[in-house]
Amino acid sequence: MKWYHSLLFTLDAERAHRLTIRALSAAGSRTGRVHTTPRLAQVVAGLHFPNPVGLAAGVDKDGEAVAGFFGLGFGSVEVGTLTPKPQAGNPRPRLFRLVEDRGVINRMGFNNGGLDAAIPRLGKRWPGVLGVNVGANKDSGDRVADYAHGVACAAKVADYVTINISSPNTPGLRDLQKGAALRELLVAATGARGLVPLFLKVAPDLEPAEIDDIARAAADAHIDALIVSNTTVSRPKLRSANAKEGGGLSGAPLAPLARQRLVDFRHATGGAIPLVSAGGIGSAEEAYARIRAGASLVQLYSALVYEGPGLARRIAEGLDRLLARDGFAHVADAVGTA
Repeated sequence: MKWYHSLLFTLDAERAHRLTIRALSAAGSRTGRVHTTPRLAQVVAGLHFPNPVGLAAGVDKDGEAVAGFFGLGFGSVEVGTLTPKPQAGNPRPRLFRLVEDRGVINRMGFNNGGLDAAIPRLGKRWPGVLGVNVGANKDSGDRVADYAHGVACAAKVADYVTINISSPNTPGLRDLQKGAALRELLVAATGARGLVPLFLKVAPDLEPAEIDDIARAAADAHIDALIVSNTTVSRPKLRSANAKEGGGLSGAPLAPLARQRLVDFRHATGGAIPLVSAGGIGSAEEAYARIRAGASLVQLYSALVYEGPGLARRIAEGLDRLLARDGFAHVADAVGTA
């Protein structure tokens, strides 16, 4: 176990997370530079990504350590989920390591300081692409209005905005992925975004008919990319003592389901909508497999817990080598070639 495990793993998971954010916030750009090469640079939704390796939402919920994360080598950083009003989230404990399975279970519940507190921190130039992920307050009487408000606020500072309707930890939120509710939401969100690209983050726990319906709705609404996917409420065979905790499962145990959903959405969209793959990516080889399966970009979260802060740079460097080995001049040339 590496030194950062020895230190941080002695602490409660959420406390360790907070200490990490504070350290990266204090370090800022001194952590390093965004890693890029001509082969890794990618254009998605009209945005220039220095490399295809992104930080997933949920790590830096309030946008406190953006410069620090870019310095770790990420080509994009997605902050949030941010809601219109601050909210404390679910009772603690709510974040659990599954060490033997290299996974994480969380039931955070969109804990954040609210849009008004975060947006002023984000309105500056960044060395990579900044995404802002928005959601609805748990006690909201009009969740569609919450999303429209969040998109409008985030669009003032973000390179792209993600509407997150896939968290399992806000009761009823995933119902917005279905039918008329989804279409109403997308109409409101697209009306609020102005010229800023809009991404939609979906759950992995979907039936084939639901996948096809989401793909059609996203195409009709001219959504710029789909993030596939969030955490899962399903439970594969797990060994860890925390395996029975409620909430969303991420990390290595999510990888098989995340891979399958990527393939499903690639098929459902016919390759017409860029896909961002998240869930269980912890190596350059896995990131490359997702790109070959149809992902234009990938995002990391839980693997950072086990692989440490150098993971993004290692994956980007490894991707560069793998692309060169297989004769791809640009990462875009490898998308969907598997």
